[in-house]
Amino acid sequence: MRILVVEDEPTLREGLVDLLESEGHDVTDAADGEAAVRTGLDTDFDLVVLDLMLPRLDGWEVCRRLREVRPQMGILMLTARGDEADKVRGLRHGADDYVTKPFGTQELLARIESLGRRLAVEATPERLEADGAVFDLGRCVVERDGRTETLTAREANLIRLLHRQRRRAVSRAELLEHVWNAPGDLQTRTVDMCVANLRQKIERDPRQPSIVVTVKGVGYAWGDQD
Repeated sequence: MRILVVEDEPTLREGLVDLLESEGHDVTDAADGEAAVRTGLDTDFDLVVLDLMLPRLDGWEVCRRLREVRPQMGILMLTARGDEADKVRGLRHGADDYVTKPFGTQELLARIESLGRRLAVEATPERLEADGAVFDLGRCVVERDGRTETLTAREANLIRLLHRQRRRAVSRAELLEHVWNAPGDLQTRTVDMCVANLRQKIERDPRQPSIVVTVKGVGYAWGDQD
């Protein structure tokens, strides 16, 4: 995900950036409320990790301003305050979740992963167009050149996952875990066989795919950039 970290304490801010980058996220940071609003409105982030006690503008106001313009952006409030009233106030200003300092890194990563999955599902459209193919994922069908093909539920879910992660390649292990609910280290050709069958239904030329493309050494990616 593209994540904006807003924290005025330099050591913690740098630690959060390093932690999230080590997990593969694209991270930008801001040290005060005004910079957070400016950066958050200039760039389409997936998630903001937002400290509550900030100079210039507090976290509640930052949250309110970002939420007004970018309603789909995830906001995770991060603060030393643990009072229930503060949590309620943050949620009412538009925060999606709330973590109280001090926190464990694994808890924070788990919250971010859970929030990212929820936001991705909510943001994934049921109708997509790519290279002349029109997908109706809710009905599990794809249309191309007047021809309609039926997709399996797994094929539709694979398309959903690749589309919502379209800024990057998705590994076979991730596809096994999130589409098949199978262990990522399972030795199987299931993913490749599914992709091969899917390409016969959706690609203009399955031998030169442009929608579901292979990323050598990694897995697959959404090739039609919309």
